[in-house]
Amino acid sequence: MQTQEVGIQPNVRVTLKSDAELLDEVMVVAYGTAKRSAFTGSAGEMKSEKLEMRAVTSATSALSGTVAGVQMTSSSGEPGQSGSIRIRGIGSINASSDPLYIVDGAPYEAGIANINPQDIESISILKDASASAIYGARGANGVVIITTKKAKAGEDAIVKLDAKWGSNSRLIPQYDVITDPGQYYETHYKAMFNSIYYNGGTAAEAYAFADANLFNSNNGGLGYQIYTVPAGEKLIGTNFKLNPNATMGYSDGTYYYTADDWYDETYHNSFRQEYNISVSGNRDRLSYYASVGYLDDGGMVDNSNYKRYTARTNVEYQAKKWLKLNTNMSFTHSDSESPYYTTTNWGSSGNLFYIVNTIAPIYPLYVRNADGSIMMENGRVVYDSNQTNQTRPSIVGNAIRDNMYDARQTYRDVFNGTWGATITPIEGLNLTATLSAMSNTRRYNILYSPFGSGSSSDGAAAVTNDRYFTVNQQYLANYTKTFVQVHNLNVMLGYEQYKYKYQYHYGYNDHLYSPNFGELGNAFGNDQKSLSSYTDNYMTEGILSRVQYDYDNKYFVSASYRRDASSVFAPGHRWGNFGSVGLAWQMNKENFLQDQSWIDLLKVKASFGVQGNDGILLGGARSFYAYANRYAPSYNSTTGEYAVTMVQMGNEDLTWESSHSWNVGVDFSFFGYRLNGTIDYYNRKTTDMLYYKTLPLSSGISVDSYPANVGSMRNSGIEVTLDGTIIKTRDWEWGLNLNFTHNKNKILELDPSIAEDGLKYSNSILREGGTIYQAYMVKYAGTNKETGKATYYMDVQVPVTDASGNVMKDEEGNAITRTERTTTEDLTKATKYDCGTTLPKLYGGFGTTLSAYGFDLSAQFTYQLGGKIYDGVYQSLMHNGLSAGSNMHKDLLKAWSPENPTSDIPRLSTASTDDPGVGSQTPMDRFLTNSNYLALNNLTLGYTVPKSVVNRIKIGSIRVFVSGENLFLLTARKGLDPRFNYGLGSMTSGSGMSSGSYSAMRTVTGGLTLTF
Repeated sequence: MQTQEVGIQPNVRVTLKSDAELLDEVMVVAYGTAKRSAFTGSAGEMKSEKLEMRAVTSATSALSGTVAGVQMTSSSGEPGQSGSIRIRGIGSINASSDPLYIVDGAPYEAGIANINPQDIESISILKDASASAIYGARGANGVVIITTKKAKAGEDAIVKLDAKWGSNSRLIPQYDVITDPGQYYETHYKAMFNSIYYNGGTAAEAYAFADANLFNSNNGGLGYQIYTVPAGEKLIGTNFKLNPNATMGYSDGTYYYTADDWYDETYHNSFRQEYNISVSGNRDRLSYYASVGYLDDGGMVDNSNYKRYTARTNVEYQAKKWLKLNTNMSFTHSDSESPYYTTTNWGSSGNLFYIVNTIAPIYPLYVRNADGSIMMENGRVVYDSNQTNQTRPSIVGNAIRDNMYDARQTYRDVFNGTWGATITPIEGLNLTATLSAMSNTRRYNILYSPFGSGSSSDGAAAVTNDRYFTVNQQYLANYTKTFVQVHNLNVMLGYEQYKYKYQYHYGYNDHLYSPNFGELGNAFGNDQKSLSSYTDNYMTEGILSRVQYDYDNKYFVSASYRRDASSVFAPGHRWGNFGSVGLAWQMNKENFLQDQSWIDLLKVKASFGVQGNDGILLGGARSFYAYANRYAPSYNSTTGEYAVTMVQMGNEDLTWESSHSWNVGVDFSFFGYRLNGTIDYYNRKTTDMLYYKTLPLSSGISVDSYPANVGSMRNSGIEVTLDGTIIKTRDWEWGLNLNFTHNKNKILELDPSIAEDGLKYSNSILREGGTIYQAYMVKYAGTNKETGKATYYMDVQVPVTDASGNVMKDEEGNAITRTERTTTEDLTKATKYDCGTTLPKLYGGFGTTLSAYGFDLSAQFTYQLGGKIYDGVYQSLMHNGLSAGSNMHKDLLKAWSPENPTSDIPRLSTASTDDPGVGSQTPMDRFLTNSNYLALNNLTLGYTVPKSVVNRIKIGSIRVFVSGENLFLLTARKGLDPRFNYGLGSMTSGSGMSSGSYSAMRTVTGGLTLTF
């Protein structure tokens, strides 16, 4: 507040006014802090007050929709998994687009889920070069700075207890599939009939074919009969309806068959509980914060669970007036169980989620005795995996059985420590030395049970051990001085070195002695036994500097420079130069605006900078030796000779991928800070992109690609962030917040070898002028209204004729042609087209907070507009009968028929020629779907007991609350989750939330927070 002097009187009434200087928000930025009014860059921030209200396992999950320019994606909703963050678009084609994570001043490689969100004081997202260029080597995709809690100055010892209890459940519903067994039989029977009738057969032949093969596991049949029908009658009549005399359940004398609901048998709610205790205080020369936490986060299927134990101590000690010591140490142990699903078996019947989400509703989950009871064997339930007298087509094994008897356990220990000393030899000069170390070890055990997926090998075990160890050294000199009261100067100079070591060991063995232990020493296999190990090393070092100056808190200039080296590149190309310059003008400090009391802050800013990226990827993993040729050894046991084979071709000329970023914007606060906002325009050009180029076959080299710097790409857009206090009285306060981002991605230049035609993949294309997510696929032309067959667009070359009808020719005598678009039923002749970008035009979030009489209510939403997503899951469910045994989407009930000739859905048919695109899962624009969504990320209602009550029982504060995370998601199609990537993924997985992925979960919790 502003100091006021008043005369002495018998009665004095003093109203203190706020002081803008003291209220100016301080935020954590690169290598320090900055006032919002003095900051020349672009950044977003989330404070501990908001994090503490969320029931999230990973702190970054709380960022979704709260910070402009930040997108969250995740390939899995499994407990303990963290999402990926993209800041201002996708920064690279074939190098990492992940931001750099900094925790308490040092790079952090252990995964944000290993940090207890309750220990975090703030998260800052540095978005432009002025804010992050000083990090140089790895700051090209933005920087996420996480600062853990410390005691506040002058704070007595405070003990805080936080407890939460709740429930997890599946958020994303199943696609709108056929759930009635009778209806599925009817639909598939009609598809079998159509495959004969519309391909030259008579009605009698078509009925005979369907009757003879419906219960076969070949010829397009379903393999299973689960209805009993009277003797001499058929299950499905000539009207394609279920026989009304049919009853559910069928016995062949040995086994009893009936439909089970695999979906309901698999998915269930689970219990979530979390407890945190912290103690903090700041007295005399000692400041301390200590905490312990426990999280038990249940999954939505059996044998899916994440347990985390955390401990942290942050201590600062002012040993001398000129010497401050600090140490931050944390330890996390996690223990998680995972169901069987991987990125390599998304479309496999061995994938738990794929099979449960797509299996037809006619198949038994369990083997039953002839009397209908579930068969047991040595106390174990016997699951149906095609061992009865009936066989499922193309669906082998039983993934639910495998999940029950197999085991996948991951144990992780993460230690992170920072030790530092700050010396102040003279006023204004701080010399800081900091050493940070992190050890991240993981043990991943897989038991392939002889009663589950390992039945063919009498059980097997696989064990993976890996270890990350990093050391970061940082030495900084920071000088701050004010001259003549109006010239404020800050100069920083430093050196930083980062070392990373990764060690990997894997073993596999089969034929288990005990079926319950997945250890290598418990197995005695010979043919499948394998061992492997390797070590990766990586290092960067850099010299960094920054100068910040302002005149009278009006005009601000900041400049940074960093020279970095990376071990990814060959000597001679390792060093890169990075830096930035930023300008800002706080207009409200000018005389011509000082009388405008409603303006609290009005600042314009501009910045430019260059940042680097060395994170080239090979097969989705970091390539640490991209400059070098690498070889794998081999041994011939017959001759006793050794040999080597090239596995990676290096490039000694490879160098940094660089991002050149512009940012201009305005920050403002009006009406006593009742309305606050930021508007930014950015333009980020990435040059010398890191990429693996394809080698021609004529090269004679055994590898198929080599690393190179090729092309450039641009991300540009606008971000707007607004928050306002609508009502503010003694008892009521109501606030609103809104942010949106429009980002445009464009590939400017590619390697000359692919620039003309672009680089084509199964469902996308990289080409100059396009985006990094550019759909490239067959265009669907609808159905042939006479026959119901699928048709596709095709480009053909048509001769150009003159007025007389003669074919025109060029100077060399060749016929002149033009391209004409027509249609074809032959998929092999269909043309693939550029179908536009799938990236959204607008994304962001909005929310509200309301507090009154001790109650508080908050809600936070996220949204996306104007994008597309390839819904491969929907495509697989629209198979028209081609995938016998797989479920069907109810939209197939509206397929073409003589009674419905205008339908754009091809006719039902088990003949692959009738709708070959769906049968082969060929990418086509028919399944490009609107990716707009609206999600309620969080809704929290709390009540803080009045001080007058808690003081009587010697408690500092009591707050009770109920909170919901991921409460609902509105999308274009039931079952679709567009938040899990940017619209184009592998065809086997689909591209929304794949049918073979762990779906997002809804969490509802209640909790209690006590302070003493």
